[in-house]
Amino acid sequence: MTSVKEFRVDEPATADALGRGRFVFTDAYSVFDWGQMPDAIPNKGASLCAMGAFNFELLEDEGIPTHYRGVIDPGRDADVDGEGGPEVVPLAEATAPPTEMAIDLTQVPDLPYEGPEAGYDYDAFHAAGGENYLVPLEVVFRNRVPVGSSLRRRRDPADFGFGDLAGADGDWPDEPVDLPEPVVEFSTKYEQQDRYLTRAEADRIAGVADVDALESLARDVNRVVTERAEAAGFVHEDGKIECLYVDGELRVADVVGTFDENRFSYGGRGISKEVVRQWYKANDPAWVESVKEAKAAVADRDIDDWRELCERDPEPLPPAVVGAVSELYAAGTNAYTDREWFDVPDIEAALDAVDGL
Repeated sequence: MTSVKEFRVDEPATADALGRGRFVFTDAYSVFDWGQMPDAIPNKGASLCAMGAFNFELLEDEGIPTHYRGVIDPGRDADVDGEGGPEVVPLAEATAPPTEMAIDLTQVPDLPYEGPEAGYDYDAFHAAGGENYLVPLEVVFRNRVPVGSSLRRRRDPADFGFGDLAGADGDWPDEPVDLPEPVVEFSTKYEQQDRYLTRAEADRIAGVADVDALESLARDVNRVVTERAEAAGFVHEDGKIECLYVDGELRVADVVGTFDENRFSYGGRGISKEVVRQWYKANDPAWVESVKEAKAAVADRDIDDWRELCERDPEPLPPAVVGAVSELYAAGTNAYTDREWFDVPDIEAALDAVDGL
């Protein structure tokens, strides 16, 4: 299980062929890479499943290859598709908000950690994966640079050819910045702490997958999600994709364009799990600082799991926060997909409730 999704294998992948499986979306959530947090957020799993399926089908309509096969309709009996599994249907045929998504599976080899000096053994990862594997990268795209973006700490506008956006000191302006064209970056996926990579590092870690093709695919996905967001009244600020590589082809994997993977705003107000991150920064700063210290401390140790060094656990969210965030996910999904999956107030009212916390 990931921190928020269970993973079910119906037919395992092999060196020569994709397998079949399912994501089961739970109401768990994760912030600051912690893994599963103390609470569950009702309707969150169904919201992400519906929104992710909606975006996958948009991508397929645009000819963009993905690992998506459909959803399992919770409103139907457990019919089978002739192969002993539950019936897989397009999202439009689901009679209730789905929580299971059918997907093609690729191989996910282990990534050995050899200690602080040697780091991670990507050669071993690719030797096991061959030419059918999940690319061990996240490809990040940014359309806007909000005030809290890590990009402000790591890079200057001139690094991307946006020198005209910079202030007199060459830094980013104090206010959010809309970029004249998207920025694409690469970060690690399977390391215990995500780190951004140079293009040369990303090319090496990608294996036989082509880094230019990964960037092109990310730009295509960003375009499709951005266009849909605009049509539904949202601004799509940033997001990421993960990809599988099989038989010389890249396909979009994991989940695309949800409030966990991407950052959206509506009427100038943010709608993503950033709401929960900010709550913890304001209300449980001791835990947030403990996480930061543990991530820094693990760098010189032979273990790579910084959580073992964290001296505190996160506090549970108050019930009022859980309820408001639940309605935000559900109302946002209703608005983005243009279908009333959930009986909740509209998105404006949901955002007002979050603002009032």
